[in-house]
Amino acid sequence: MDIEQRQSELIDHFVKRASAVSDAAALASVLVEATSHPSLFAFSEILALPNVLQLEATENSAFLDMLRLFAHGTWSDYKSNADRLPQLIPDQILKLKQLTVLTLAETHKVLPYDQLMQELDVTNVRELEDFLINECMYAGIVRGKLDQLRRCFEVQFAAGRDLRPDQLGNMIQTLSNWLSTSESLLVSIQEKIKWADAMSEIDKKHRKDVEEKVEEVKKSIFKADIDFRGHEEICSESGGVMDYEEDRSRPKRRRHPIS
Repeated sequence: MDIEQRQSELIDHFVKRASAVSDAAALASVLVEATSHPSLFAFSEILALPNVLQLEATENSAFLDMLRLFAHGTWSDYKSNADRLPQLIPDQILKLKQLTVLTLAETHKVLPYDQLMQELDVTNVRELEDFLINECMYAGIVRGKLDQLRRCFEVQFAAGRDLRPDQLGNMIQTLSNWLSTSESLLVSIQEKIKWADAMSEIDKKHRKDVEEKVEEVKKSIFKADIDFRGHEEICSESGGVMDYEEDRSRPKRRRHPIS
């Protein structure tokens, strides 16, 4: 089963479970389970549930903030706000560090080891590379190359995270810019096609003109050849050489000896 299908099934599973819970404490337990699941990396659908949003300004509001952290935040964000959030269990810590790698990979395709070790609280390169291989690449959320010589991780693919509210406007603007550029490019391509068609017609006309001129020259040469042959035959008949047989049939004169 591919990662997208697995994600979809897990999202549906936890959305149904969270929707069916009315008790705040039970709902908090579902949120902890969802954010601990090793194969779930998207939380916006759960975050949008009315009963989840109702945790705001209640004694369980910290679990709503925790869910928002897993939807949009990083390990550094947790450390900065740990006093206002529930204490994370080991599976949640692992999950949040995986999500941190995805966030870094959104904007940079080459991630220096030093930056990754700082963001993930990793103390050495061996531990970092083991984390990237075993917890990220084997999990299917990123693909890339570990460059030990340059001390960096070259990202080839990274799964997308939930959109932050402020990202939607930027995404719409980016898509609008792309659409405008595509339309301009399409107009340019159409103009080039018209120019190519026009040049093709000009080329066809030029070829036709050349072929017609070649035919005219051929006809002129042929006519000149016929005229030349006719003139040659006339000259041969009027100033011809005496026929050999006719010359042989004539009697020869006898020469008289001189006395």
